[in-house]
Amino acid sequence: MSQDGVNDRWEEFLDPQILRTRLISASLFLAAFEILKDAVIGRIRNFFCLGFDEQHGPLTNPEYESDVLSRNKSPVYASLLWLQENRVIDAQDLARFEKLKESRNRIAHEMTEFLQGKGPPQHATLFPEIVYLLRKIEVWWIVNVELPTDPDSGGEEIDESQVVPGSVITLKLMVDIALGSEKESAYYLNEFRKRRTKP
Repeated sequence: MSQDGVNDRWEEFLDPQILRTRLISASLFLAAFEILKDAVIGRIRNFFCLGFDEQHGPLTNPEYESDVLSRNKSPVYASLLWLQENRVIDAQDLARFEKLKESRNRIAHEMTEFLQGKGPPQHATLFPEIVYLLRKIEVWWIVNVELPTDPDSGGEEIDESQVVPGSVITLKLMVDIALGSEKESAYYLNEFRKRRTKP
């Protein structure tokens, strides 16, 4: 690399706005991936949960081990295979998850290089893929498990396109607040404070 290229990278690294944006975008991607991973594992584990023990934590049905965890030594991949078998996700979604995981690992293990501007910030283009996969999994649980077992749901037919899971709302809030303009970033806090002060 030419000296000019090296100097350009140093200038970007020393620019507070550029460095801050890179740090925030990387952190958001890592956090979003963890939210997705938690949905993959946690939803199934909770489904097989029998209760909670203060000494040992969540108590799971033995079927959780035989029906889910036995599929793979990794709880994530075991859970993904269970989701695939139950037609929550498909082979394309598994490939999508793999791509997201590769990007997550690259950020986590090569953070310094990323902050110095080495290599394209591919994770920014993959963020919608996390939202897509998260929404697909969460909506399935809401429509096929939560609502049918909720006596207050009324048994009405659900338009899945209108279902917005809480985890997806959380991701949108994180992005808007962390990466939005000053006005966009302050919107939610200002609205919250307004509603909080109403009698």
